[in-house]
Amino acid sequence: MKIKLIDFGGKAPNREHYNDAGADVFASVSHVIPPHSIAKVPLGFGIELPTGFAAFVVPRSGMSANKGITTELVPIDSGYRGEIHAILYNATDSPYVVSHGDKIAQLVIVPVILASFTYLEQEERGTDAFGSSGY
Repeated sequence: MKIKLIDFGGKAPNREHYNDAGADVFASVSHVIPPHSIAKVPLGFGIELPTGFAAFVVPRSGMSANKGITTELVPIDSGYRGEIHAILYNATDSPYVVSHGDKIAQLVIVPVILASFTYLEQEERGTDAFGSSGY
């Protein structure tokens, strides 16, 4: 699938290996993320996705496991044409410095089912929630 990029002055996503699920994305600005805080870091591009697809900016495993920096998983809808941002969370007790050009996350594009919603009659199952069927 070819995806059209919208240029906001950043580096294009880059797939390190042809069969990687995610394409690396890069910070288009420098930013300091305080401890236990969230930062919205611009990536310098937008995308035009076809209907029936969504994109997610997902964590890089090394940043999550080794540095305590993870990514919030918000969907990028097919109709969105603005600049994409990585929403990074610093789970550490120290500030984390993001420098312009740093590889900070991955872009993953997935098919979605565009469901329509309708209310149904209540079934006999009940309303008990978490742990109601045992542990």
